[in-house]
Formats: sequence, structure tokens, C-alpha cells
Amino acid sequence: MYQTLNVQGPLTLVLAQDGTGSGAMIAIIGIVALLVGSGIGYMLAGMVGGKKVERLKAEAEMLASRAKEDAQNAADKILIDADRKALERKEAVDKELEAARNEQREFERRLAKREDLLDRKEETVALKERTLSEQSERVEKERERLSKREGELTELKDKQQRELERVAQLDRNQAKELLLDRVAEQTRAEMGRVTRQIIEEAEEGAKEEAKEILINAIQRYANEHSSETTVRTVAIPSDDMKGRIIGREGRNIRAIEKATGADIIVDDTPGVIVVSCFDKVRQAIAVESLERLIADGRMHPTRIEEVVEKVGKEVQEKIVKAGKDASVELGLKGLHPKIIEAMGRLTYRTSYGQNVLKHSIEVAYLCQIIADQLGLDGKLAKRCGFLHDIGKAMDHEMEGGHPKIGMDFARQYGEKEEAVLNAIGAHHADMPSTTWYTPIVMAADAVSAARPGARRESMERYIQRLNDLQDIALAIPGVSEAYAVQAGREVRVMIDADRVSDDESYLIAHEIAKRVSNEMTFPGEIRVTVLRETRAIEIAR
Repeated sequence: MYQTLNVQGPLTLVLAQDGTGSGAMIAIIGIVALLVGSGIGYMLAGMVGGKKVERLKAEAEMLASRAKEDAQNAADKILIDADRKALERKEAVDKELEAARNEQREFERRLAKREDLLDRKEETVALKERTLSEQSERVEKERERLSKREGELTELKDKQQRELERVAQLDRNQAKELLLDRVAEQTRAEMGRVTRQIIEEAEEGAKEEAKEILINAIQRYANEHSSETTVRTVAIPSDDMKGRIIGREGRNIRAIEKATGADIIVDDTPGVIVVSCFDKVRQAIAVESLERLIADGRMHPTRIEEVVEKVGKEVQEKIVKAGKDASVELGLKGLHPKIIEAMGRLTYRTSYGQNVLKHSIEVAYLCQIIADQLGLDGKLAKRCGFLHDIGKAMDHEMEGGHPKIGMDFARQYGEKEEAVLNAIGAHHADMPSTTWYTPIVMAADAVSAARPGARRESMERYIQRLNDLQDIALAIPGVSEAYAVQAGREVRVMIDADRVSDDESYLIAHEIAKRVSNEMTFPGEIRVTVLRETRAIEIAR
């Protein structure tokens, strides 16, 4: 650092403040002041001359003296400042050194403490090692003693076995086989008795509990049943109306069949016209359109198309309303509009004369009651039961059985619950059941279908079903007789005891049940009972 001092006059001096070489600096300042004063004197003497030279010399000397005094004062001040700063710096350095000494002493103290701790740990580890070494020696001695004892016992055992073999005249393997055979013979009968008892008790308890659950469910949901006819007829006021319905060259009846997709049968039966269609919705549209056309009296293709279109919209509205009413009645939420519409279409679908929508509602209630008694989720069971036959709403439009069609349809429109999807797809055992709700739906479906008056069959189909049952059973090798009993709900099969064993009879029952399921269509379920009897007859004379 440097400080600029202005001496009186034009001279400027720069002095160092760090306190080094202060005496030399003062001498230099004095010499410079004398030189400057002398120079000024010579200059003034040359310029002014004469008398003014002396006066100027005196002034120069005075200026030089004053500059020298100022320089001495400045140098003294610089020395004082330098001494003060050196003292301050020394004090700061002393403080830093003291702090470093304190830190070093603390570090040495901690290090000494850690060394003491390590010494104590080392002593503890050494003690443990000595203890473990002593224990290891004791264990090794005990092991040697036990090994020696084991050898003695083995020798004694072999000696006893040789003595037993000599006395019993049997070697070791023969005696072992004899003992095992005797134990197996004694326990086989006991095991069979216990197994049979457990199975009988479990079956009896399960049957009684299942009967109680089903009886309670049926009693709590006592719904009316009435079979619906599958033949739709339209009454006409007179036989002249048949000609008007047919129209000139059959144009009216062709227009009706084209617009509705149903077959209109006009025969000699007085007072009625038969409407035939596999799709019950189209059949309903055709019947309603014919009734309105007959009541209106105007019968031509344009009018027919207008009426059929109007009736189709009304039937579609009825379908949606029926689906919504059913879901509201059951308290089901979150159903996709397409699912509601599909369930509404079931109001025009019958199964053996039973309305499928009413059947679905009944199955839903039965599933809820059964699930509640079993401690399961009643709401989920009700949803499974309501949607189990949804595939029947479109099975005439798609290939495959209605369980698979319904499961794919429900998955496509938002049903994510595995229990619901499995109940739809597996309620006819088309696939394995993965949840408890599928057997509940199967039981409720069977109960709803098996109630007296719920379903009906024509006499021809009933007799044909009985004959088909007997023919399928008789086609199996080894079957001698077959009878369909209990209104076709059971087939009893007699097999030849000389050709078929007891184990093979189970295979025959399984084969008959499999063929009946694959080749026949029937409501509910059919029991297959295979009987094998051996009679020993002797005459005493």
C-alpha cells in the first residue's frame, strides 16, 4: 500500500506504509527536499537576479525545512501505523495458534480414549477366543465319546439282530416285509372304514345343508310361474282378410316378410294367421304390425313398410325399458347401456316356454339369498345370476354356445369382475369354475328351471328325448339294458357283469354322461346310473 503526500510546493512524494526502511526513506526525503530547494534557488536567481535571489533562497530553505518536517511527521505516522498493524496481526496469529493447539490437544485426548477402548475390546475378544477354544475342545471330546458309544450300540444291535434271525429263522429283509405286510393288512380295513365314515358324514352334512339353503331360498322367493307358448298367431275378422294380406300376386305378404324377417303362414285354418320366426323380436314386430294393418284395413307395400318401421321403434323402446326396469328392480348399478338393451331383448326370448328375462331375475334373487346364507357377497352373486343368460340375446346371430357368447359380450362392454365373467361362461360347465359364485349360479339356474310349471315341452319332443337317452346308453359296449325314468331326468343302465368290471362301470357312466351333454338339448340336468349285478344261483335238491 502506498500513500501520496503533498509537500508545500510542486513536489509530490510517495511513501511506503509497511514500516520497512523507514530511516532510509526519511533521508531520501530530506535530500530530495534540499535538491529541490537548491534547484528552485538557482532557477529564481537566474530568472530574477539581484536582490530577489536572497529572498528566494530564504523562502526555498524555509520550504525545504517545512517539507522535511512534514516528511518526518509522515514517516513517524507510518511507523506508528505499521507497529499497530503488526501487533494486531501478531495477536490474530497467536489466537489461531492457540485454537490449533486446543484442537490438537482434543484430538490427542479422543485418540487416547479410542486406544483405551480398543485395548479393552481386544482383551474381551481374546477372552472369548479362549472360551470358545475350551468349548470346542469339550465338544470334540464329547463327539469322540458319542462316536465310540454309537459304535458299541451298533455292534450290540447287529448282535441282537443276528440272534433274532437265528431264533426266528428269518433274515432282516424277510422279517421287515412280514411286519409291513401285517401292519398294512391291519390298517387297510381301519383306513377304509374311517374313510367311508368321513365321506358319508361329509356327504350327508353337505346334502342336508344344501337342502336347507335351497329350501330357504325357494321359500323366500316365491314367484309365479307360467309357461309361454312359442307359437304366435294373429286373429283375423274373416277369411277374406287372408286374400288382402297375401295381396295381388303375393306382393303384400312378400313385403311383410321382407320388412319383418318373419315367415307368414296362411293356411286353411279359419280365423288365424301363423307368424313363424326364430328371432322372437322380429316375430313380435311382425305380429304387432299385422294386428295394426288388419285393424287399419289399408294393406299395400308402402303402408306395410311404414307400420313395420314404427312398430320396430316402439319394440326397441320396450326392450330398453324392460332392461332398465329389471336392473332397477334388482338394484344393479353400473350396467352398460348395451348390456341393459341385451337383457331387455330377453323379454322376447323363451326357453322351453319360460321367459328368459323373468328367469334371469329369479336366478338373481336366488343367487343373492344363497350367497348371503353362505357368507358371500350377495350383491355380486345377484349380478352374476342376472347376467348369466345374456348370451341368449344374440346367440341366433353368432356362432357358439350362449355362455361363451355372453361372456365375451359382457367383457366387451365393461364387466371386469372375474366372478361375473366366469359365472356367465361356466354356468353350463363349458369351462372350469374359478370362483364360488359359479356353482351358486348353476344351482339357482337349476332351481328356477326345475320348478313345476316353469318350463314345458311338447309331447313329441318329450318322447324323442326319452328315446335319445336310451339309444345313447345302449350304444356303449357292455350295456345290456337302458331305461329313461323320472320324466327323462335319469337314465338307468344295466351292464353285463361278465364283460364289465366295477372299475369299468364308472368309465361307462362318464362316457354316457359326456355323450348326453354333447348330443342332446335338455332343461336342467340328467343323472346317469350304471348298475352291475352278479347273481349266484344254486338249487338244493
